[in-house]
Amino acid sequence: MKRNVSSIIYRFLAVILVGLFASQNAQAYMVKYKEDYYKLYHVHYQQYPDDCMENIYWLEQAVKADFANPYYAMAKIENELQWEKYRDLFMMHLNLKLIEQHLRLGRIYDKKVAYFYDAPWKDEYQRNLEKAKACYEACYYYWEEAKLWAEKANVSKFNFLWLTDVQYWEDEKERVTTGELDYRKILDRELSRLQKVLDDLIAMNEKNY
Repeated sequence: MKRNVSSIIYRFLAVILVGLFASQNAQAYMVKYKEDYYKLYHVHYQQYPDDCMENIYWLEQAVKADFANPYYAMAKIENELQWEKYRDLFMMHLNLKLIEQHLRLGRIYDKKVAYFYDAPWKDEYQRNLEKAKACYEACYYYWEEAKLWAEKANVSKFNFLWLTDVQYWEDEKERVTTGELDYRKILDRELSRLQKVLDDLIAMNEKNY
């Protein structure tokens, strides 16, 4: 399911990126490292599907890219232990952001309730709900990845070591490892609700309105 969502996003972004890079001059900054791609991620006050898909693309590229030299890290790095924790926290954070963006994209297509008068448009609503479902299901993969990296950043050798420049990442790690943040519960709940809406739409016919 993650692959299906990603293929749609990549096809869409290919068109945008061709135009984007074609318009840049030869002196344009080379985007190469995780930190570079992450800086291209941004959240609009009101996000449309195109905005979410663009962000997902940049975040996916960040996950796959190499880290920049520690000198260019997003936190002050003074030793190898800090560098190790920084990498673990960054990977956790990227996966959490990918969850957020997939949820944002899914909610654009989601329909919270199926009303009886929705019957004339039920086919369109069903198609949109399937898109939302695919986005939500893709999040399970990112959640397992985020938990894995949070656990790595929480081992005993990092006790009393905090990267205050990325305190938000440290806070995220704490919420994940303590269970305060549990996206699996959120996803299970949302998918269960969505399936009920789908079932209600499928059951509709011309006699319902």
